[in-house]
Amino acid sequence: MNKVFKKKGTLYLITDRTISGLSHSEIARQAISAGVRIIQLREKNMSRKALYLEAASLRSLTSRHRATLIINDYVDIALAVNADGVHLGQDDMPIKEARKILGRNKIIGISTHNLKQALRARKAGADYIGFGPIFSTATKNAGVPKGINSLAEIRRHITIPVIAVGGINIENAPDVLKAGADAIAVASGILSGNIRENVRKFLQVL
Repeated sequence: MNKVFKKKGTLYLITDRTISGLSHSEIARQAISAGVRIIQLREKNMSRKALYLEAASLRSLTSRHRATLIINDYVDIALAVNADGVHLGQDDMPIKEARKILGRNKIIGISTHNLKQALRARKAGADYIGFGPIFSTATKNAGVPKGINSLAEIRRHITIPVIAVGGINIENAPDVLKAGADAIAVASGILSGNIRENVRKFLQVL
């Protein structure tokens, strides 16, 4: 797990078909070709069978390129395709139960929105926390933006990797890293427009 976020300033892509108009597989193919090495498959509207097939395709692609694949929400699909891990929300399966299913060597991350949730996640055995939204975002209804100062406060109390998410773009990414994020999670900032070019711009900044 530590190897995944060993390099500070890691770019963590969250897929979204509604933003890009592309399949998850095509999003991943373009992003990986430009240098992304961590991809979270996030999909809320597919059937479970279709999502499994998409996840299996991404697993094949990420394996060939030695990239990390995280499945959003679905522990069973993460297990079925041998993904590197799962990302859970506050209302998803508890970390303890997900760990029983996936085993010790898989990555388990969880979305958090305040210090209490972050501390609880660390205690429960999360490998990393996602914290946000840092800024206003239209990608999902994630609540009131937390801001840079809240991220810095989380960093002071949390020893596991902190992935900042929500409204992060080329301009504000450096400030997010200075506040203590180990990685930045991006969807629209990469998927709106030319994916390869957007990835290259982020990697230059990071």
